[in-house]
Parts: sequence; structure tokens; C-alpha cells
Amino acid sequence: MTGQGPAEPLSEALTRLAELHGVATSYSPSPDRSVPASATAVTLALAALDIDASTPAATAAALATGRQERERRLLPPTVVHWTGAAPPTLPPGTRLRVETEDGTTHTLNGADSSGGSGGSVGSLDELPPGVHQLTATAPDGRTADAQLIVAPARLPTPTARSHGLLVQLYSLLSTRSWGMGDLGDLAELADWAGRSLGSGFLQVNPLHAAVPGAPTDPSPYRPSSRRFPDPVYLRVQDIPEYAYVDDPDRVRALLARADRLRESVLDKGELIDRDAVWALKREALELVREVPLGPGRRAAYADFLSEQGQALEDHATWNALAEVHGPDWSRWPTALRDPRSAETARARREVMDRVDFHCRLAWLTDAQLTAAQRVARDAGMPVGIVHDLAVGVHPTGADTWAQQDCFAAGMSVGAPPDAFNSLGQDWGLPPWRPDRLAAAGYAPYRRLLRALFRSAGALRIDHVMGLFRLWWVPQGHPPTEGTYVRYDAEAMLAVLVLEATRAGAFVIGEDLGTVEPGVRERLRERGVLGTSVLWFERDWDGDGRPLPPESWRADCLATVTTHDLPPTAARLTGAHVELRDRLGLTTRPLADERAEAAGDTGEWLGVLARLGLLPGTGGGHGPTSEEAEVQALHRFLLRTPARLVGVWLPDAIGDRRPQNLPGTWDQYPNWRLPIADPAAHPTTLEALAASPRLHALLEVLRRDTEGPQQSP
Repeated sequence: MTGQGPAEPLSEALTRLAELHGVATSYSPSPDRSVPASATAVTLALAALDIDASTPAATAAALATGRQERERRLLPPTVVHWTGAAPPTLPPGTRLRVETEDGTTHTLNGADSSGGSGGSVGSLDELPPGVHQLTATAPDGRTADAQLIVAPARLPTPTARSHGLLVQLYSLLSTRSWGMGDLGDLAELADWAGRSLGSGFLQVNPLHAAVPGAPTDPSPYRPSSRRFPDPVYLRVQDIPEYAYVDDPDRVRALLARADRLRESVLDKGELIDRDAVWALKREALELVREVPLGPGRRAAYADFLSEQGQALEDHATWNALAEVHGPDWSRWPTALRDPRSAETARARREVMDRVDFHCRLAWLTDAQLTAAQRVARDAGMPVGIVHDLAVGVHPTGADTWAQQDCFAAGMSVGAPPDAFNSLGQDWGLPPWRPDRLAAAGYAPYRRLLRALFRSAGALRIDHVMGLFRLWWVPQGHPPTEGTYVRYDAEAMLAVLVLEATRAGAFVIGEDLGTVEPGVRERLRERGVLGTSVLWFERDWDGDGRPLPPESWRADCLATVTTHDLPPTAARLTGAHVELRDRLGLTTRPLADERAEAAGDTGEWLGVLARLGLLPGTGGGHGPTSEEAEVQALHRFLLRTPARLVGVWLPDAIGDRRPQNLPGTWDQYPNWRLPIADPAAHPTTLEALAASPRLHALLEVLRRDTEGPQQSP
């Protein structure tokens, strides 16, 4: 099917069945409009949840079975209790027995213990935060087991305002990196920004492991695994064993290749070649691996293997088998598509040396990530590194192979049609099944968060609305023929709050675009910060004009732009319109596009002038330099109560090229550009640190960081 005609009407039984399983039967592209979902989309979404609605008879049977199961159910698979909130509603006289994470057993309401250590507690509030085992026994003899998530009521939020830098790490090359930015550059940037600029945080792109290939998909938002980091970011020279490689000729040859890769980007203006970088680093890492680990290092590696367990073994096995059979596991020999088959176990033994190699890469990368966060905190950053969690994973990567039962087969995450995209979007990312997550006590999600928080002072969650619902697109159908599927937002939030609290970290939700009513309020209630981008902050419920700074929310990260938007210099000069026109992405005459963009930018500059934020202005708007306008836009952010204020690092030197241009694939070099000056000449980390333009902008933020605040 390639288009969308009138949606066939849903029967009452199909509607009721969909509601029972969290599948939406309509969506609202705008507050005043509702669009029905097609019966095909609803039926296929239910099928992905193993619910047969293919015929009226099957639908009626599934509805009857579902209702009976709900009526008989004493507990859902996962129960959430927020500290201080009312306990779950149960039949009067129901006895509860809880086995906590540490193995202690408690009974509630004075009931006798059925074994184990512990005793009676008066309420769920007396239990420690964690994910526990809950058993309920009703007066009529019915029993039920469930996972009990006990979470703090909310996350702590920053008590003092801080500013920080936003950067795509691969784009930040130093004179020491091998053709793309690496974790050594991240640590160096954090050390300098914390000590010299007074920055409180450093937000980076997702550093998730990519799907290997030729060419590799450069997007950091479509990884092979979200749980394990990508070893392409390793600073090979910082690995302790590197100093003991006893092959000077090969080391010199490797360094010469590294010089050529770096020079090709910085001196010749070529694109970042991730595949060439990885080929070089892999060869170097194979050489480093020949150096025996010392006793202490070997013990640390053993601890890492033990701590990561089955998940690491699966990840490394997928990588080892991908070297033999290719990165698309759906095309592997049938028996190897099952990670638990006897054939896979035998194949793992045959490639155990490669499995160990990939385990070691994960360990080394984890160690450098942890070191970067330690450097950031030692440099005085109150937050440090802010990692980014992509919304999903590649359909044929390591995570989908290892956790097949958790993903909805034949479905892809995307977005419905709206005012900005009439065709909708298909992101090519398989969604998690909400029913399987609940049945597992959200273990895959918990382990993912725990892995990311190991080296994070905060976590940005891309498309945080996905904790509530996701737009499922059936395979072979356009995005217009999808539908929303709901997740247990209370459970998803409880796990998030629990793991972030344990790590002492903040959470930032990317909540840009169309957001379902009530979502931002629920996120704020739990301490999740939002994302506010200047160009989008308008009075959409009123006159549509720029939102006054005092009307912005406090619980957010405020920025002028992001990696998916034009750099500020491009917007101020209109370069972003020229770029889109050259690539054939505009739908109107160039003059009309220019006029609209200039009107939007001019309106904001007028606001800056009226507020006296532009040099030489205090009530009128006169011509000012681009650099002064960039500073004024950031001064505006400091007039808001936002707790965190971020600077897109390329903005600090006038870079005009976006890192990603949505709606393009091979027309534009997304995710492959180094940071550059206004003339598109690539620049190094060392040159950035010496840039007068950067220091002038950051001095504005450093001087005025103690801006107005609001209480949560």
C-alpha cells in the first residue's frame, strides 16, 4: 500500500479490543481535529502483540478472553508505588508479601510471614526503593505475583543555574584524534570548559554502538545497541597497554595513517570517514590486545564481565557472528537467529576469541567514558557529561537479536501526519512491546538506564513522549497508516526516577513538537526537565508572538538551537534557506522562503532590541553584527528562569552548517561534518579553545549565569 484513502470504520468489538490492549483507534494532529485510525493499522498492531483480530469471530473471541483475564486478575504484571502516594487498590483483606531486592521478606498489614527473613511493615512506604517481588493473596484464595517498583516521588532538579556546551562528539577533532572526535577529546573539552569557562555540563550525541557495515550508518540515533558504547570513540593512545606494544614499525605506520585521516578532514575539508577511522582503530586495538593485562587490570576486566553478564556476552557474540555472517541477523543461518539455540552456543565457542575481543572493547570504552565524567566533575562541573538516549535501535542490530521477545515484530516507530509533515515519518526503529516489558518487570529498560547512568551526570532522552506512547507503522505500509500504542507511563517513569536517583543524576526529556496534553505536566511532577528551543517558544495559544522570557518554564534546558536545526549564524544570515533551496527541499519560490525566514528572525531580533539586549539598542532596532546577535540571543535565555542554559558549540565560532538536515539522506552529509568556522574551514579543539568569539560568548553566560530562578 502506498497511500491513504478513507479509513475503513472500526467495528465496536475491534474498538473495545484495541482499548483493552492500549492500541489507539484515532489520533489528533491538532487540538481541534481527530483522525480515525484504519482498521488495518489497528489489526496489525494487535497482531504484533499476539492478539488475533483478523476476523470478526477472532476479534470477538480475543475480546472475551481479554476481559475474562482482566476480571480474574488480582495484580497486573508490574505494580508501581511512588513513595508517599496511596497504595494500589486491592480487594479488602488481601495479604501482601514482598521480597525486596536484597532477599529480605516482609508482610504487610500485619499478616504472617510465609518464610524468609524480615517481618511486618505497616505500608509500602516503609519498603526501600527498588524493584521487588510482590505476592498477593485475596480472601477468596486467589494469589498473584508481580514485580513491585517502589520509586521516590520525584527526581531532584538542579538547585543552581548552570550553563554548558552541546556538541556532536565525532565532529570535534583535536590534534590527537584519529580522524574524528573521541573520548580523549571529550575529557579534554570537559576539563577546559569546566575550569576556564565555568561550564556546568557537556551534552553529547548518543554514543551507542553502531551497526558495522560498509558504509556504516552514520546516524547516532539508529544504533545496533543502546546499552553498550561504540568503541570507535576510543582514544587508543590512552589505553594503558598501548604503551607496551612491542612493534615500533607498526605503531609508526598506524600513527602515520591517523595523521592522514586527521589531515584529510582538517586540512583538505573532506568528510569524516567513520569506516576508515574504525578500520584503523580496529587494527590498533588488535595489536594492543596482544599485550598481556597486568594482574590488577585483569581483575578489573573480570569484574566488568561478571557485572555485565549475559547482556555483554550476547552483545559480543552478535558482533563476532556479524564478522562471519554480516550485520543483518535476519539473514544468518536460521539456527543462529535464536541467541539461545544450541547452534548459537556452539558457534559462540568457535569464535570465542572474537567474543572476548568485543567484550574487551566494551570494557575499554566504558572505562574511558567513566574517566571523562570523572574529569568533568574534577574540573568543577556540577553535572558533567550529559549522555543522550536514542529512541530506538536498528532492526537488525545486536539489541534486537538478543531481545527479540521484547520487540514488536513487523512494526517501526515513527510519527503521524501533522502540519509540518503531511506524510508522517517512519524512523525504521522497532518498538518495544509494552506487554513484554511489563511481564519482565521492565528489566531490559532498567538495565539500559543503569548502563547509561554509569558515566553520566544527566541523561537526555530523545522523544521522551515515547515513555507514554509511540506511533507504530506496520511494515510495508506508509506512516499515514500507523497508530499509537500506549506504554505504562507510570512504570516507565518510576524506573527512570529510581535509576536516576540511584545514580545521583538529572534527566532531560526532549519534548519538542506535538506533545499529548498532560505529558509535560506528568514529567515535571516527577522532576524530569524539558527542552526549550528559542525559535519554538511562542505563545501558540494566544497571538503566536515570541514568548516573553519570564513566561518560559524553569524546569528545562534552554537553548537557541539543536543538532537537528540550522546553526544560529545560518538562521541569522538566511543561509539555511539557501541550503534547503539548493537541495530542492523547498516547496515555494525562494523569495517567499527568504521572506518568511527573515520575518521570523526579524521578529526575534525586535524582541531583543526592545529588551535592550543588543548593543546600542534600548527601544529601537538598528543594524548589529552577527556575533552580537548571537550573544544577545543567549542573553535572552539568561532572562528566562531555565535551570540549564546550553550553547550549541558550533554557534560559538559561527559555523553555518547543520550537523543533520532532516528529510535528507544522500543529498546532504548528515552526521559527517567537523565543526567549522563561518567560511566552512574545519577547526580543532585547540583552535576552539583559543577563539576570541567563543570566549566572548561564553563570558556572557559565565557573567550572567546567576539569572532568575523559580521554585519547582
